[in-house]
Amino acid sequence: MRRVAALAAPVALAELGWMAMTTVDTIMIAPLGPAAIGAIGVGNSAFYTLAIFGMGLLLGLDTLVAQSHGAGDKADTHHSLAQGVYSACFITAPLMVIFQYMPPVFALLGIHPEVSRPAGLFVRTLSLSTLPLLLYGAFRRYLQAIGHVRPVMFVLISANLINWWFNWLLIQGHWGFPALGVVGSALSTCLARVYMAGLLLGFIWWFERGSEAGLRSLIRPPDAKRLLRLMGIGLPAAGQILLEIGAFGAAAMMAGRLEPVALAAHQIALNCAALSFMVPLGISSAAAVAVGQAIGRGEPDVARSDGFIAIGLGCAFMSCAAVAFVTIPERILQWYTRDADVLRVGVSLLAIAAVFQLFDGIQAVATGTLRGVGNTRLPMLVNFAGYWIFGLPLGYVWCFHYGYGVRGLWWGLTVALIGIALVLLNSWRVHSRELARYA
Repeated sequence: MRRVAALAAPVALAELGWMAMTTVDTIMIAPLGPAAIGAIGVGNSAFYTLAIFGMGLLLGLDTLVAQSHGAGDKADTHHSLAQGVYSACFITAPLMVIFQYMPPVFALLGIHPEVSRPAGLFVRTLSLSTLPLLLYGAFRRYLQAIGHVRPVMFVLISANLINWWFNWLLIQGHWGFPALGVVGSALSTCLARVYMAGLLLGFIWWFERGSEAGLRSLIRPPDAKRLLRLMGIGLPAAGQILLEIGAFGAAAMMAGRLEPVALAAHQIALNCAALSFMVPLGISSAAAVAVGQAIGRGEPDVARSDGFIAIGLGCAFMSCAAVAFVTIPERILQWYTRDADVLRVGVSLLAIAAVFQLFDGIQAVATGTLRGVGNTRLPMLVNFAGYWIFGLPLGYVWCFHYGYGVRGLWWGLTVALIGIALVLLNSWRVHSRELARYA
C-alpha cells in the first residue's frame, strides 16, 4: 500500500496543479470583465477537448514503458519514448490546423460577438502550445512509467508560478510590457508549457545520464510497428476520455436551456466534483504504472493486488469527498458564490455528487488498472454505453419531461457512473484473476 501510495500521491498533486493553472487564468482575467472571462472559458473548452484527446493518444506509453521497465529492458523503454515523441509531432499538425479554423465556428454556434472574437484570438494563440503540451505528455508518461513521479509534481506546481508571473506581465501590462488581455493569458500558458516540456526533458536526461546509451538512443527513425502498437492502446484510451468529456459537455449544453440559476449551480457543483476527481485520476495513472511494471516483472499476483490497492485508495479518498459534500456543502459553494438561489440549488447538486463520488473513483482507477495490462478498448465501450446510451437520455427525460430540472440531469449521470464503475470493477476482477491463473 505504501508503494502504490508513493506513486499515486505526487501524480494526484500534479493533476490538482494542472487544474489550478486554468483557475489562475480565470482569476487573473476577471478584472477585464465578463466578456473576457467568457472568452477564455469558451476558448479553453474548445482547445482542451481536442488537446486532451491528443494527449490521450500517448497513454499507451503507460503500458509499454512500464512493462519494459518492469522487465529491466531499458533500451525498449527508450524505444517507446522515441515513438511517443514522434507521435506528438505527428499529432500536432492536424490539431493546429483545426485550432486555426475554430474561430468562425464560434460565430456559427451563436456565441455573442463580444465573446467569440477574443475567444478566437485566444485559441489561435494557445495553439502555439500544442507541440510543447504533447511533448510534455510524452515525457510525463515516460517518467511516471519508470517510477519517477515527483518531477512531474514539481514541474506542474512550478509551472503555475511561471503562468501566474507572465499573466501578471502580459494581461494588463506591467514593467513596460503591452496589455494584451486574453492573448496575454494565452501567451503565458504557452510559455509555461514550453517550460514544462523542457524541464521534464532535463529530468529524463538527468535520470538516464548513467546509462550506457543515455538519451542518444532516442535518436532513431520512426518504427511503424511500435507506433501502431502505441496507437492501438492509446486510441481507445483517448476515445474513452473524449466520450467522458463530451458527456459532461452535453450535460452542460442541456443545462444551458434552463434558468441561469440552475446553470450557474450546475457549473459550480461540476467544478467541485471535477476537483475531487483529480485525485483518483492521479491514482489511476499510478495504478497503470504499478500494474504494468508488475506484469513486466512476470508477477501477475502482485499486479492484481496493486490494482485492488489502488482502487481501495481511490475509494477511500472519494468517500471523504462525499462526506464533505454532504456535511459542509454551503461552505464549499461559498468559495464560488454568495447568491442564495445558486447556493440552494448547488447544495442539492452536491448531495447528488456525494452519491456518485465512490463510483466515480472506482471507474477512474479501474480504467488505469486495465490500461496497465493494455486493455483500453473495454473502458471506451463501457463509457459510450454508460453515458451516451443510458445516462444522458435518462437525464434528459428526467430533466425536461418529468420536471426535475438540473437535478434530473445529475441523476442521469449518476446512474451512468454507477453502471460504468460496476462493470469496470468486475472486468478488472476477472481479467486480473485470469492473468494470475495462466501465468
